[in-house]
Amino acid sequence: MATNPPPTPGFGLPAGVLNPGHNLILRQVRLLDPVGQRDEITDVWLEDGVIAAIDTDLPTQDGVPEYPAQECILGPGLVDLYSQSSEPGHEGRETLAQLTNQAVQGGFTRLTLLPGTQPVLDHRAGLAWWHQQQAAIPIQLHLWGALTQGLGGEQMAELAELAQAGVAGFSDGQPLADLGLLQQLLTYARPLGKPVALCPCDPSFSPMGVARPGTASLTLGLPEIPPAAETTALTGILELVNAIGTPVHLMRISTRRSVMLLTQAKAAGLPITASTTWAHLLWDSTHLGDYNPYLRFDPPLGNPEDRFALIQGVKTGVIDAIAIDHHAHTYEEKTVPFALAPPRLAGLAGAFSYLWAGLVTPGQLTPGELWQALSTKALSCLGLKPTPITPGQATALTLFAPQDTPINKLPLPGAAQGQVRWVLVNPRNFLTKP
Repeated sequence: MATNPPPTPGFGLPAGVLNPGHNLILRQVRLLDPVGQRDEITDVWLEDGVIAAIDTDLPTQDGVPEYPAQECILGPGLVDLYSQSSEPGHEGRETLAQLTNQAVQGGFTRLTLLPGTQPVLDHRAGLAWWHQQQAAIPIQLHLWGALTQGLGGEQMAELAELAQAGVAGFSDGQPLADLGLLQQLLTYARPLGKPVALCPCDPSFSPMGVARPGTASLTLGLPEIPPAAETTALTGILELVNAIGTPVHLMRISTRRSVMLLTQAKAAGLPITASTTWAHLLWDSTHLGDYNPYLRFDPPLGNPEDRFALIQGVKTGVIDAIAIDHHAHTYEEKTVPFALAPPRLAGLAGAFSYLWAGLVTPGQLTPGELWQALSTKALSCLGLKPTPITPGQATALTLFAPQDTPINKLPLPGAAQGQVRWVLVNPRNFLTKP
């Protein structure tokens, strides 16, 4: 059984966020740099939060501690495209401090949070509370501003004011059924230069559906929601993007047919990016036999052919990024009959270890393919340009040890593998103040 090397995980350094003031040399670490197209064993010298040098055999530096990192991987800091904070409004589920602590444990140096807090982030004044929290937040934190007032899907939010206040982009984080309103939103948002993230789903197909049609749903007696609920909405969005030209990010892609539609749309040159969630890559309807409420998702887990298509979509780049879609619930809220359980779960701390065990170890994705889908490609979906890991460049970093025993086990099928040793967040690029 793999064990953590002495003295403690992180080479004796504090677990969690590495102080940018640390001066150290990592010896023989595996460096993954998707932007610089590097995957090599090398030495890396970190000085005051900046990479001072990278070389296969760096000379010893007076007064600079050295750490053996032969079994570790150093790569860009992980980026989550969308998750939900319970605070403000539902602190009993999870506080902001607990959320960011989970993110650090999971290797994430940047979160982009959805607007479904109380109050909803649908106006400039709603960001004031978040600006007050900056000093206590150890990672990069950015916010999606709401597309519609109160997330009601009926009236446009103050998009221009939100853009000026520094939101990362616009999203309701839930389906928007009114295509006429969506046409207006995309037209209005285009000159603002912010990404728009949409969730393609038409809930009118089966408002109570919790499983995709197939053998599992029939055997288990679970209410179904057909793939067409996703693909008809996706087709409508793609038609509007084709007509208006506003770049759009498609969230929570979950079906094989959607991957096919995205392939065609990208081949036609539409300005779109897409993501699926980590759970839809690891589990499918065959895992629902024990009615585990922690496998209740919206959209629901697909059938095996859907999961395989999503993995291939990530591998080929049709699916640009993997999102965690973290959403905390209390034990009492979640431990109810499957069909009544609230969708999604708190996955930031453990997702990377589960993805490594489920996709990298069996060879379905390479380490580089997984890492870039959770970092540099996620940044690109936000309209940001990722930078290479080079000397003199201040960049966020994550150190992961695949051989370590994971500490963040979740009540889910399968195994996790490895553990994040620490993250380096630099520069401290937080919310943009108005």
